[in-house]
Parts: sequence; C-alpha cells; structure tokens
Amino acid sequence: MSENPNAGLPRKAQVQFDCTGTITGKMRNELSVEMVKPFAEGPFEMATDEGPFHGGDASAPPPLAFFVAGLTGCIMTQIRAFAKRLGVTLTDLSVDTRVVWDWQATGRTYETAPNSFEIDISIDSSDPEADVIALIETAKKGCFLEQTLGVSNTINHRMKTANGWKAV
Repeated sequence: MSENPNAGLPRKAQVQFDCTGTITGKMRNELSVEMVKPFAEGPFEMATDEGPFHGGDASAPPPLAFFVAGLTGCIMTQIRAFAKRLGVTLTDLSVDTRVVWDWQATGRTYETAPNSFEIDISIDSSDPEADVIALIETAKKGCFLEQTLGVSNTINHRMKTANGWKAV
C-alpha cells in the first residue's frame, strides 16, 4: 500500500467520546454518544434496559451487552483495518468473546469484580501464520477497549449539588 492512511492526521491526538444519558422508563436509559475529538462523529442514539431482576422491561440490551459487543467489535475493526495496512489477506474473520465478572451479595446491594476476558479469533488467511500473528498483535495495541482494560484506571465521579460539582 503506497498511500499513508494516517496522512493529514497529527502524529498524536486525543480521542474523546461524550455520552449523555437520561431515564425514560422503569430502568430504561436513552443514551446519546458522540465522538468530539479528534473530529466529530455522531451523535449515536442507543438505549439500555435491564430485565426483571432490576425491575426493568428488557426493552433494550443491558449495559454489559454493549460493553462485550464493544470489545468484540473493537478488535474486529482493528484486525480488518490493519490487515489492509499491513497487506495481510483476510478471507474470513470471526471473534468469540467471553467476559466473566464475579458477583457477591452485600446486604441489600451487591459488588462486582472482573474475573476474565477471553477473545478467540478465527482468521482465514492464505498468508503465513507469523504475518497473521503480527496482525493480531498490532490490532490488540490499536483496540482502545482492550488497551483500557489492560491497565489500571482512575475513574472520577462527580455529583451535581446546589453549590456546583462535588467529587464522590
């Protein structure tokens, strides 16, 4: 490939997505997600809901379904995009992802913790196995969600009060 797919883009940039959620049903949430950096895409409208366990109507996928779908779609997208850039032939691609969390009742609520993330990648390619492995390794480094899960993160929460935003 002679053309540089990164031409015209900065060497480094931040990628930022913003999401606004509002409640619309028993447990249903309407979400508007938009990429705002390094360029605008969206907004993308979606909804989440819970089943009867949490008092919902199961009118939309639960948030965890979007999480697992996002992880699966992210690695698939990177494999397909980078196959073109690295000159690796893809005749077929399928990915099976399993995410397991531990769940523990704590009085009237519960606590969770990640247990395992497993991604099985099936690639049909006429190229040497070493090239396909290099493609997967490169895609892993380019998958935003996989890179997020692979490091310790700090998640900041704020609550709106009469006096402004308060860290919680």
